[in-house]
Amino acid sequence: MKTPPNAFKAALARGESQVGLWLGLASGYATEVVAGAGFDWLLIDGEHAPNTLDSILAQLQVLAAYPVEPVVRPAWNDPVEIKRLLDVGARTLLVPMIQSAEEAAAAVAAMRYPPEGIRGVGSALARASRWNRLPAYLDEANDTMCTLVQVETRRGIEALDAICAVDGVDGVFIGPADLAADYGYRGRPADPAMQTVIDAALARIRSHGKAAGILVSDPILAEHYIARGSVFTAVGVDATLLARAATDLAARHGRAATSGAAGVY
Repeated sequence: MKTPPNAFKAALARGESQVGLWLGLASGYATEVVAGAGFDWLLIDGEHAPNTLDSILAQLQVLAAYPVEPVVRPAWNDPVEIKRLLDVGARTLLVPMIQSAEEAAAAVAAMRYPPEGIRGVGSALARASRWNRLPAYLDEANDTMCTLVQVETRRGIEALDAICAVDGVDGVFIGPADLAADYGYRGRPADPAMQTVIDAALARIRSHGKAAGILVSDPILAEHYIARGSVFTAVGVDATLLARAATDLAARHGRAATSGAAGVY
């Protein structure tokens, strides 16, 4: 049996728009609720959500039954964490806080077996290889890996061309919340000044032939960024959807939320 190809990676390479949703509830049950909604990809967040390796594995198992690509965001650009995520079956990672070509190259290397990379060989214990029931997994795995790097600081923007030039980087994702904070617009990623920065970044990413991506829940702004070149676009967050829907429902019955703070997305 051949190792299954990564259709999401292929779609990005063709420049086909892929719309996704952020998963932060850290629940296999909640993940399955949205798995059949029609999104092209769902991101399991290991950086800001209370996920562990076990909860990420549970969500990967749930999503295996649906025609949607699981994208996993590790907590950091850590080859040990990345190795474990790949072994439990993740093959598309969004690596956060990349600020240099060297950091991007390290992420690429962590996702590939030697001699192309540094991923440890433990396929007999790995769900990814179906416990060595995929006979050519060690030879085929590298080609299925999709490395997405997240640029979310001024330093990352300054190094964007060098990051995009790294072989093996499939896409560059703009993190609007941290980027806005670093530019002095904390909590205001939709500020016109930040839109100018992001528009220019998307254009630079596309000029290198890389897929560009972003997270934005405002539908008008999402369409704006898609028109500017975002190919993998997250258009919402599960926790935010639930929180806002619950608040709206309570308000329709005359009940006020305990806090009126709005999310940055």
